[in-house]
Amino acid sequence: MMRQYELVERVQKYKPDANEALLNKAYVYAMQKHGQQKRASGDPYISHPLEVAAILTELHLDESTIAVALLHDTIEDTTATRAEIDELFGEDIGALVEGLTKIKKLDLVTKKAKQAENLRKLLLAISDDVRVLLVKLADRLHNMRTLEHMNQEKRARISEETMDIYAPLAGRMGMQDMREELEQLSFQYINPEAYETVTKRLEELSSRNEGLIRKIEEELRDLLVANGLTNAFVKGRQKKAYSVFRKMQSKSLSFEQLSDVYGFRIIVDDIPACYRALGIVHTRWRVVPGRFKDYISTPKQNDYRSIHTTIVGPSNQRIELQIRTRRMHEIAEFGIAAHTLYKDGATGGDSDLLSRESNAYSWLRHTIESLAEGDSPEEFLEHTKLELFQDQVFCFTPKGKLIALPRGATPIDFAYAVHTNIGDTTVGAKINGRIMPLVTRLANGDEVEIIRSGVQVPPAAWEEIVVTGKARAAIRRATRMAIRKQYAGLGHRILERTFERAGKVFSKDVMKPALHRLGRKEVEDAIASVGRGEISSLDVLRAVFPDHQDERVTVKPNSDEGWFNMRSASGMVFRIPGKTKADLDRSQIGDEAGGDLDVLPIRGITSNAEVHFSPSGAVPGDRIVGIMEKGKGITIYPIQAPALQRFDDEPESWIDIRWDLDEANKSRFMARLMINALNEPGTLAKVAQTIATLDVNIRGLTMIGVATDFTEMAVDVEVWDLRQLNHLLAQLKDLDCIATVKRIFD
Repeated sequence: MMRQYELVERVQKYKPDANEALLNKAYVYAMQKHGQQKRASGDPYISHPLEVAAILTELHLDESTIAVALLHDTIEDTTATRAEIDELFGEDIGALVEGLTKIKKLDLVTKKAKQAENLRKLLLAISDDVRVLLVKLADRLHNMRTLEHMNQEKRARISEETMDIYAPLAGRMGMQDMREELEQLSFQYINPEAYETVTKRLEELSSRNEGLIRKIEEELRDLLVANGLTNAFVKGRQKKAYSVFRKMQSKSLSFEQLSDVYGFRIIVDDIPACYRALGIVHTRWRVVPGRFKDYISTPKQNDYRSIHTTIVGPSNQRIELQIRTRRMHEIAEFGIAAHTLYKDGATGGDSDLLSRESNAYSWLRHTIESLAEGDSPEEFLEHTKLELFQDQVFCFTPKGKLIALPRGATPIDFAYAVHTNIGDTTVGAKINGRIMPLVTRLANGDEVEIIRSGVQVPPAAWEEIVVTGKARAAIRRATRMAIRKQYAGLGHRILERTFERAGKVFSKDVMKPALHRLGRKEVEDAIASVGRGEISSLDVLRAVFPDHQDERVTVKPNSDEGWFNMRSASGMVFRIPGKTKADLDRSQIGDEAGGDLDVLPIRGITSNAEVHFSPSGAVPGDRIVGIMEKGKGITIYPIQAPALQRFDDEPESWIDIRWDLDEANKSRFMARLMINALNEPGTLAKVAQTIATLDVNIRGLTMIGVATDFTEMAVDVEVWDLRQLNHLLAQLKDLDCIATVKRIFD
């Protein structure tokens, strides 16, 4: 266990003017508060905060952050209070310790909605001061190192949380070494069989190639020194088990097919030396095509800078090379912790300076801003996980602005990354000056120009094309708004009719005072709910005018007709319980009863409308009825449809509807026919010819061979009205190749 003087010496090695008194006070306070507490391993509990502090000294963090590491469990696990810590160590350290206490209580491996909300809280906690994240990552790293003392269920849960959240966060903050160790430790508990297999194969490979890494290091170093780079440092290593396993999984490779298990770093003095080293290596050994990446000229969003290349190097081995300066290497290892701001002891008040210096912290801020954009915790979780895990491509706007996107992104993702409104109005894109499909996958260096239209609404199908969480969330939101607008239009018409029958005038203003009774926050939501069938128009009328009395048409319970309407009930037709659909067939409704039912007129329906036909269709001239179902709007059925039997016990779902087509209407309507025809050459041609001669359109055709001599054809046709349909049926029956033909219903 690290002694008090050892901790102070560690910090003073990289920060000679460190506040020694603060470190001593924090050490003694934590030791006193944790007292005789033990960890699951049996070690004194104080060993944990001391190890966390030791990890942070390796990152060369300031004494305030080291003090927070020593104190981070005191509020949670001892009698210490926030007020006491504020008094002894200052409000800045107190706030950090309290923030870590709140994070410790979060369970990030629960059901999706809860996990998403907890992830929100985690990112909000670390957004004010990134030191909270650094201490938390060190805390998690030490816990993972000692995880074998936990039970199996807890090991699996903590490892899953680490792999899902903390390892990617470490990577996003540029702390690659910490990310690799967290992934490696999680891997052995999440998938122990794979871990054991890959580790064993790597050990066999290492013993078989003993001395190979050292030999390649020497050959690379000698080559660089011979060409004038005398200060170049070369270090090789074998890849970790999880890195190898992930590559095998992502590229569907066996272990034997892996050709770049070894990686080497060349560290030089400055940027020009990086490119000199690259030229020297490429001149000496053959380059593997497509494996060159220059992250010096185009750094990653987490500030990572390096040149990556793969060569067929010494001993004919394929090896990966990373070429960077010493400063770049420091940032690659320590990430955001490598910035001199915290080495100089800056406090949380200087977080804006850090934001300007560190792209990684800017990403964190941007992610926090997206909290306000998501409509649900689940969408935020999806967006954040996509941002955490995806590799990136870098594209440019026509004005030269750099946009970083996940690999596999499309111009639609690019448009939404620039601005939500640009994404919503996108109709096309130019990539490097050429018009290209919106499904094109973008590549590094592409210049993308978005073509827009003011009347465009993003199609729902785009959600399956895009890869960024922001684009998916925006498309879902736009789709929901478009659907709500359609339902609101239907709901508005229904409410106008209901209010008119009651002698009232409908307006959005009269609904506002009644929203709390309807359980809706906005008027548009309430109106759309009426269109979806979630709220009845009569309920809205009663909510707005609580004193209103319904005027009902009274009928005798044993009436032969069985069906009646309510003058104030939005044209719906009701049935007395016990009657069947056959009663409706015999009943007289509307004009036949001498009444004046104010029913919904149908003047033609588009495929996107909130009123739609049943699958087998209906044509003008059919007696039709509407069924309102929650979330589906109104479905129109011919009165003969067997599907209506499902709604016999739901009279509140029935809406009477009449045709109201003018003569200039050019809409066709679908009907389904079942034809039993001879199975011989020319039969289908005769049927198609007859249909075409009568100006009828074939919308769909399915053929089923039911016997050797006969074939059944299900034909969806589009006609002007019932008269044309009956004429078609008569003509088909006259064909000598047709046995039977009839119209079918759902």
